[in-house]
Amino acid sequence: MFLSQRHAEIIQFAKDNGRVLVDDLAQHFGVTPQTIRKDLNDLCEQRLLSRIHGGALFPSGIENLEYEARRKIAADEKEAIGRAAAKLIPDSASLFINIGTTTEAVGKALLDHAGLMVITNNINVANRMRIYPSIEVVIAGGIVRGSDGGIVGEAAVDFIKQFKVDYAVIGVSAIDHDGALLDFDFREVKVAQAIIANARHVILVSDSTKFERTAPVRIAHLSQVDTFITDRCEIAAVRAICRESEVELIETMR
Repeated sequence: MFLSQRHAEIIQFAKDNGRVLVDDLAQHFGVTPQTIRKDLNDLCEQRLLSRIHGGALFPSGIENLEYEARRKIAADEKEAIGRAAAKLIPDSASLFINIGTTTEAVGKALLDHAGLMVITNNINVANRMRIYPSIEVVIAGGIVRGSDGGIVGEAAVDFIKQFKVDYAVIGVSAIDHDGALLDFDFREVKVAQAIIANARHVILVSDSTKFERTAPVRIAHLSQVDTFITDRCEIAAVRAICRESEVELIETMR
């Protein structure tokens, strides 16, 4: 497959950062946004990128992004979301934290809390928080997914069901405009469903790129969470669901 020099550089930028934006690329290459849009459309037709509003993601299709690449997508937004979620959780609380780069940002923001009991199926969260003596970390058993350190499967589900906690912090791979919360791995979905069912207050954390993605497996519906924290929500249907279902919507970048 032949790629022009500019196309090859765009692919590399997307691979390094998880996504590329039209305006940034136009400025970098000294061309018009229309030229970049055509480039992105061409690359998406070849299934090398996946188009989103204002740019494109790497890789294409509904395949889950490589974990390290996903860490870089909307990194500043995820940090702000993490700080906002941490403000809702008091010292001495018990909570679930599930798999995801945004939930990891919440875990990082909670490190100055005292007396927390954190139950997680995310090895990255457990590894970061375990060294803090004021935080008790309990990790689920089950199958460890090599791609991201997530613990999934029936053993993890059964483990989660032993607890009833104050808060659950959950992330998702995609949010449909009808409010469906979606993911790629049905084994992970079962764990997330158990987490939602066994928490008194459910906090959904997700950056706005998740509105542009899709995934095949349904976790739950937005109306089942208590608080939704995102950088911005410009989807009228999603905002309406939050209003009608009394879901508190917190937008960190507005």
